[in-house]
Amino acid sequence: MNIHSRKKLHTCDQCGKTFLWPSNLKSHLRVHSKEKPHSCSLCGKSFSELQNLKAHQKIHTGVRDYMCLKCEKTFMRPSHLKRHQRIHTGEKPYKCSECDKRFSVSESLRNHERIHTGEKPYTCDQCGKSFRQKTQLKVHMSIHNGEKPYTCDQCGKSFAQSAKLKTHMNIHTEEKLHECDQCGKTFLWSSSLKSHLNVHSKEKPHSCSVCGKSFSHPQNLKAHQKRHTGVGEYMCFECKKTYITSTELKQHQRTHTGEKPYMCSHCNERFNQSETLRRHEKIHTGEKPYTCDQCGKRFRHKDQLKVHMTVHTREKTCHCIACGKSFTRLTYLHKHTKNIHSE
Repeated sequence: MNIHSRKKLHTCDQCGKTFLWPSNLKSHLRVHSKEKPHSCSLCGKSFSELQNLKAHQKIHTGVRDYMCLKCEKTFMRPSHLKRHQRIHTGEKPYKCSECDKRFSVSESLRNHERIHTGEKPYTCDQCGKSFRQKTQLKVHMSIHNGEKPYTCDQCGKSFAQSAKLKTHMNIHTEEKLHECDQCGKTFLWSSSLKSHLNVHSKEKPHSCSVCGKSFSHPQNLKAHQKRHTGVGEYMCFECKKTYITSTELKQHQRTHTGEKPYMCSHCNERFNQSETLRRHEKIHTGEKPYTCDQCGKRFRHKDQLKVHMTVHTREKTCHCIACGKSFTRLTYLHKHTKNIHSE
């Protein structure tokens, strides 16, 4: 009757999780102690619970006793079969008590509930960063150990995540199905095209609550917000310099390795950043996507347009610290300093 009355009398004093039976609590405590007393005699892999060892041993025998009558797919555990069958039935028996969202797997519900509670039980023992899901921690650990188990069979490039490899493979297949009707740029995903269109519309729907600065992409806002905290979570193990985003760290690490993964298809010159390659390629294509709305003059780079705009605004943002004289361009300031103030 305890199952129906929901009386869970045995509580873990480390995480608060409750259990119907003391034996279940005892098994659960091994999650915290990391004790794995049950070892496979064939490969040596260890498990915290006996039933997990028994299920693992079936991998060696290849025995799959449980078959789905709908699609004839076979499984090693009845629980795996039951979970699979929900694909056919559409059943989602696990409901979030906070937002009523439903899930077909209890583990998915537990992962989801941590969004509401803010719980992050999986902690990196290298840098202390915590995660909601075990898989997130596993992916994060590749930053520290440099492990890249997923290799492209076309060019040999390796990745820490299977999702990154999958995205990379599209470079070889050239499957870019979503094209911008304004500039012709193509994208792998419709969501990427949607974000890109904000460049043309100049729409910036994502605003920083601290300083009010707006961004066209939510990921740019998230990266910006970290600059207010000043926390550099990603550290280079060569020189100990820290960075706010993993992308910035990756770009920096190329100064140590000398890696230049981005090659110009016109002249074969290589670059360590994709943005630098894009800027360079405009020399070959003659593309000038940045237009002055005052006089119509076009420019290859955004910073060139920004400098040009001072012609119209007469804004003098470059100030000489020696005499206080101001200039519209940095080059004019440098020339002034060299001619007037140099010894």
